Amino acid sequence: MSSMTPSSVIDPHLDSATENGLVSVSVVVPVTERCDALDEIYRTHADILRTLVPAFEFIFVLDQGFQEAAQPLHALIDKGEPIRIIPLQRHFGEATVLMLGFQEVRADIIITVPAYFQTLPEGLRTVIRALNEGNDLVVTRRYPRQDPWTNRLQNRVFHFLIRFLTGVQFHDMSCSLRGIRKPVVREVHLYGDLHRFLPLLAYQRGFRVVEENVLQHPADCHTRVYRPGVYLRRLLDIMTVVFLFKFTKKPLRFFGLIGAGLFTGGFVVSLVLAIQKLLSLTALADRPLLILGVLLMVLGVQTASIGLLGEIIIFTHARKFKDYATQKILK
Repeated sequence: MSSMTPSSVIDPHLDSATENGLVSVSVVVPVTERCDALDEIYRTHADILRTLVPAFEFIFVLDQGFQEAAQPLHALIDKGEPIRIIPLQRHFGEATVLMLGFQEVRADIIITVPAYFQTLPEGLRTVIRALNEGNDLVVTRRYPRQDPWTNRLQNRVFHFLIRFLTGVQFHDMSCSLRGIRKPVVREVHLYGDLHRFLPLLAYQRGFRVVEENVLQHPADCHTRVYRPGVYLRRLLDIMTVVFLFKFTKKPLRFFGLIGAGLFTGGFVVSLVLAIQKLLSLTALADRPLLILGVLLMVLGVQTASIGLLGEIIIFTHARKFKDYATQKILK
């Protein structure tokens, strides 16, 4: 981890695109669920970027219902500001909005900025500096946290589960300020609600991921308590990511473990009942446990079979899979 320190002008490698009149940094702003004044979001971050990079662009991707919020941006476009707006006709969610923005970027360096004030704009200096150090993905952590203890408790529980299940430690994957090199977005595809797990998915594919401290914005300090369904969906997302992280190419280990547990449980129940029958301790005709034991064994075999089928599919298509990223080949 590194604390926030000022950065000098962007690395010459990031500046190479400007030689042909192109931008060197693309800023993607996903506007979904909520937003602050988008013109103010642009001005505060653009002022910092002008001191760091020779040329940049902002891409605002609007989910359904946010076209009105983008009206102030049109006045900035008329003044020649480097802004593009991409409106969507219906609600798609942040993962899809981000992927659309990534497809439209012109630069090899991408910075994602939330549509609301989550961190101080000076955090851009930290992101640029970390990219200059050769990292592929820069994740930011709001530190020190200034929001209520309920927010911090939810954050700690969420990241404890991630660390316990994957062995990889991050502290604030919900922070939307990130710096990304283009190869990352080419290799990692987001869908559903997996956008917040981008650091894990990038780390899995071998990219260099670093977490940096940035200062939290005072406007981000309100209490956040969600409906029970939101927490349930978040838990299901964690399970999805754990499967993708550990068992994408080894499904038999996942389904086989579950199947073995089910089969063992059913076998033990059936064995106990069989021993009782052989010892004439009880009859089997009126024992519902016998049905449960047989059912568990059948479910165990079926579950393991799903993993075996997955292994066969992966083996058949193994040559098409590429779950790693490489740097330049040295000659």
